[in-house]
Amino acid sequence: KMERKWWDLFVALLLLLDVKGSLVKLHNGGYEDVVIGIHPKIAENAKIINSIKDMLKEASSYLFLASQRRFYFRTVKIVIPLTWASKPEYKRASRESYANADIIVAEPFVKYGDEPYTSQYGGCGKKGRYIHFTSNFLTNDSLVNIYGSRGRILVHEWAHLRWGVFEEYSYDAPFYSTGINKIEATRCSASITGQYIFATTGGRTRKCRIESHTELYEPGCLFIPYKKQTSLASIMFMQSLSSVSQFCDKSNHNLMAPNMQNKMCSYKSTWEVISGSADFASSRPLGAPPPDPIIHLMKTQERIVCLVLDASAQMGKDNRLSRLIQAAKLFLLHIIEKGSWVGIVTFNSKGNIQAGLQRIFSDIEREGLTSHLPTTAAGDCNICEGVNAAFQVFSQKLTSTEGCEIVLLTNGEGSDLSPCLSKNQSQEIIIHTIAFGSKASNELEKLADMTGGKTFYATDSLDSNGLIDAFGGISSGSGDASQQSIQLESKAEKIAYMKWLQGVVTIDKTVGKDTLFLIAWSSSTSTPEISLTDPKEKKYLNKDFRIENSNIRTAVLKISGTAKTGNWSYSIKNTDSADQVISLTVTTRAASATVPPVTVKTYISNSNNSFPNPMIIYAVVSQGFLPVIGAKVMATVESTSGKPVELALYDEGAGADIIKHDGIYSRYFIAFSDNGRYSIKVSVHGHDKTSRRIHRQNQAIYVSGYVDSTGKPVINVTDTSFGLGNFDRISSAGSFMVTGVPAGGGGGDVFPPNKITDLEVIFNENDVFVLTWTAPGDNYDFGQADRYEIKMSGNPLDLTEANFASATSLETSALIPEFSGVKQTFRYKPDELAKENGTLIYFAIRAIDASDNVGEVSNIARATLLLRAEPPSTSTPPFIVIIICIAVMCAVFGIALYALHKWKESRSESMVSMD
Repeated sequence: KMERKWWDLFVALLLLLDVKGSLVKLHNGGYEDVVIGIHPKIAENAKIINSIKDMLKEASSYLFLASQRRFYFRTVKIVIPLTWASKPEYKRASRESYANADIIVAEPFVKYGDEPYTSQYGGCGKKGRYIHFTSNFLTNDSLVNIYGSRGRILVHEWAHLRWGVFEEYSYDAPFYSTGINKIEATRCSASITGQYIFATTGGRTRKCRIESHTELYEPGCLFIPYKKQTSLASIMFMQSLSSVSQFCDKSNHNLMAPNMQNKMCSYKSTWEVISGSADFASSRPLGAPPPDPIIHLMKTQERIVCLVLDASAQMGKDNRLSRLIQAAKLFLLHIIEKGSWVGIVTFNSKGNIQAGLQRIFSDIEREGLTSHLPTTAAGDCNICEGVNAAFQVFSQKLTSTEGCEIVLLTNGEGSDLSPCLSKNQSQEIIIHTIAFGSKASNELEKLADMTGGKTFYATDSLDSNGLIDAFGGISSGSGDASQQSIQLESKAEKIAYMKWLQGVVTIDKTVGKDTLFLIAWSSSTSTPEISLTDPKEKKYLNKDFRIENSNIRTAVLKISGTAKTGNWSYSIKNTDSADQVISLTVTTRAASATVPPVTVKTYISNSNNSFPNPMIIYAVVSQGFLPVIGAKVMATVESTSGKPVELALYDEGAGADIIKHDGIYSRYFIAFSDNGRYSIKVSVHGHDKTSRRIHRQNQAIYVSGYVDSTGKPVINVTDTSFGLGNFDRISSAGSFMVTGVPAGGGGGDVFPPNKITDLEVIFNENDVFVLTWTAPGDNYDFGQADRYEIKMSGNPLDLTEANFASATSLETSALIPEFSGVKQTFRYKPDELAKENGTLIYFAIRAIDASDNVGEVSNIARATLLLRAEPPSTSTPPFIVIIICIAVMCAVFGIALYALHKWKESRSESMVSMD
């Protein structure tokens, strides 16, 4: 009964926390606990807070109107950074942080403008990660004329974030043709009116010109809407227009617009997507207008962490205790940020306080804390005793435990966590859990999810660095990347006698401060032979490392100052007579407080999965807020049994990746070997000539001008495309649980090919349709599909999932699918086609595997028939032709007679002269 009560409560809370990381709840149409986080690098400015309050008030009313009286903002929490002065009205932040904020206020690295945008990496109808505003956007009132009112912008971005809709304009395809000299701006609805102008020198303009080869306006042409409009839609096109107060719905959706909404959502209108959301299903139209939002100001506090470490008898097996000490030592020596408070608790059947809270100012406090790590393992395991002891650690120093963190590491076999729940709920403490070994309690994930903590899993495999990687993933949620530990290398291998663990670690120009090398070995008391060489050929040998040959078995080297930029090569020889596992971990920090480092943040599509649903792994690689493209990104997935599975993540706009070159690398994971936990680690390597920053897209459209107004400010993007050089990064994505996997991990072929998302088509000069796409796999994006189905229609709605089967088919028996990830081309020349200039023909495709598993219908691509104009007619009526022919013949005959006459005369004269 206790277990059932615990599970019911967990499920109820999990439904409220429907986005992992987000605290937003929807109650009677009101969004509660929306978190707005201000970055610690933002200078204190009361105008920012006042602007946010005004924006929320306007947005709530506008959202209520736009959602047809269904939704509004009820409660919002603004997280004030630690760098701002304290005020009486600031409450203590508990589980709210910059890291889990729904809306962030931060400056972009490289000043490329103040465009608001939403980070989206899921498909249509999938929630986004966060909305980004800059402080200048919030405080510079002149920008209202450029982007529109802030409240309207927030509603536009909230639709991206909460309901997974997309833009109804397009920078890539700003215009489309509907016939000869009939060109429209990409928009919704099409009833929004305006002018098409081209800006010339001296602030002058002219009418746009049509290019003959595209039948579209020339590059640089702008659609300038009239200031006065009658159209009510749409918010996802241009919310700044005063008349706009609705989303496009089925009645006014522009099917012809080549925008992301049509591409990503199979030509559904934004309102159709919104009305299909879980929010909409749980809401109903409200009566009276809602009250203004209630806004709470929450102040970030110093980080306060207590390590709660399992020291029960089970930890004495499989080298667990030594690995715990190695990993916890790295956390204390390097990962936990300077200025944080740290305490240590161990537990078996009882909880034992090993060290009260101590603030970290220097290496002295860090070294002192490592001496309190457990050295023996005995007794039973009672997790709640350890958690209760952590409460005591907090209460000895603090009057409130809100926002305090527990890092709970345990083998936790069979331990009942339900007694911990009620007390923790009232304490507002965040619990991160590390499940160590295959038999750790399944309730650990529940505890972390309910408290807003992270979940990690480390196997008992000795040639895995999973435990160290887990500790490396528990960084501060303040958002200050300059203070956070960055992992560059994590490698562990079984090394034979007198053999070497070798490799290269790159320290790039954005990092190098507080660089630490940690070498660990599994069994011998003989120290491995160590050789580390920096980019200037300086060598570091055993004598330069601090070596502990006791039960810890580690060698640590901390580079003073900032480590040299370049490749650091290492060679570590196993000098023991038996094989043993040797591992290397390298961590560092940002080289500068003003230049953000390259970072990788990893996410998973969900933390609890049921077979045969796939998981999606995401890795966001960026420098500041600028995406980094061209990197090699690999994910390593470990289950409770079996070998680690490695897979490459891609940023090519195909498969699980929805947008090409946005710095978000992704891939499906379907190699489920058994039920239980899986851990994920992502490694990133940047190459000097391929990795670069790019300008971010997918922002709210700016008002390029009305007929009587000015345009967008000049944007400086001069240094956004520079190469980054070589770099290495490691990041832990935590863990997830899988159920329903058949015995042996089999179950037959149950996975279909993935949805094709990058189908494109052109109509060439030979009257041939040329289709291109990225090949899917046999099982999502793995392997090779068996065959394709391609359909065409003059109406895109005929090609949606519901109508695809009845649409006109193309002959594809000779079309053989390539392996996943390969670009494919298909040419189709119709026998009969009613060709009229500007005619639109739509195509869609889906893949089928050899077991007849059918993939989803692709995005719907379209081709515009552009026919070359025939030369002007020169035909002449028949009777005129006859007259002309007779006249020509008479002229020819006359000329011939005249020539004959002349010839006779000349001949006669010749005869006379001869006589």
